[in-house]
Amino acid sequence: MKMERVDTKRAYELIRERIITLELMPGAAIHEQQLADSLDMGLVPVREALKLLAHDSLVVITPRHGLYVADVNVPDLERLSEMRLTLEGLSARLAARRATSDDIVVLEALRQEHASILSEDSRRLLDVDHKFHQAVAQAAHNQYLAEALERLFGLSQRLWYLALPHLGFLSFSVEQHLGLVGAIKVGDADLAEQIMREHVGEFYTQVREILANGE
Repeated sequence: MKMERVDTKRAYELIRERIITLELMPGAAIHEQQLADSLDMGLVPVREALKLLAHDSLVVITPRHGLYVADVNVPDLERLSEMRLTLEGLSARLAARRATSDDIVVLEALRQEHASILSEDSRRLLDVDHKFHQAVAQAAHNQYLAEALERLFGLSQRLWYLALPHLGFLSFSVEQHLGLVGAIKVGDADLAEQIMREHVGEFYTQVREILANGE
């Protein structure tokens, strides 16, 4: 039983990564056996993983049309930005109040990792941004908030990968982490929330413009 859970978790992570990075494109049909073969995994954990991904709104399961990757569109971006602006702001506010010295070490390390990445390496910058937001959520010490943010981040990432070739502003965007770490370190909850909301809001605005213009 324990091994089955491990296999399902692994299948979930691998399929989720393919969906988020658009290796499995929005609207694409999912053939369970073919997917299991490509992952070199059994059919049972893949099926269980797909059910979990359907709960995450990344996969659609229908009796008539089978399984397919959920579509993405600009209206989705609007709804996601509304949620993330509120929850990411709360996460930063709580982190400023609750962060431990270990939390600060992790945030500083991620900021330094960013400094080593070339500005044109959008994929790595996105990855560091994700890790940073996870670290802030961890510093907020609210597991339910962290889980909600991770789900929203996964849904957002697919839209970002659609715009990836045009994300030249990412380097500047991730640099805002410096000010956020400073606010969290001194416990300034108002400033931490403000910086986070500006960071998230500016990012969504840029991606929205790219997708709307069809670049």
